[in-house]
Amino acid sequence: MKYSTKLSDTVHVMVLIAINQEKSLSSASIAESVHTNPGFVRQLMLKLKKAGLMTSVAGHARPSLSKPADQITLLDIYKAVEGEKPLLHLDTHTNPDCGVGINIQLSLQEFYNEIQKTAEEKMNMITLQDIIDTYYQRTSILNISPVSHHG
Repeated sequence: MKYSTKLSDTVHVMVLIAINQEKSLSSASIAESVHTNPGFVRQLMLKLKKAGLMTSVAGHARPSLSKPADQITLLDIYKAVEGEKPLLHLDTHTNPDCGVGINIQLSLQEFYNEIQKTAEEKMNMITLQDIIDTYYQRTSILNISPVSHHG
């Protein structure tokens, strides 16, 4: 089963932008850190721009956050890259002749909706700044240079 890493990859991109404000950050250098390709990074950045979370100028490798990191929530980032896609997905390919197959999915949906609501409430309480602060705490404990964008 394939699962999306768009949210974690996008948070990675945004943290790199936030902590490297004085440095040039091309989509290629960001992609190297995320361990993906520059085209994927550009897609994520375009979604962030459309959502009003970052700005950039074509031809200049200087992306920036559109507002302070403490005003951008994890939910904002999730909605920017995943839209209205739910966190949990039902299996819609069950046997239509099986009473359990049909009704278990409908039964699960109510619980999935409740989980989605709770997750979104929590995500709305976590800011990009919280993530950055935790990142800096981890790098200081591990004695790693926190501003390196290659790693």
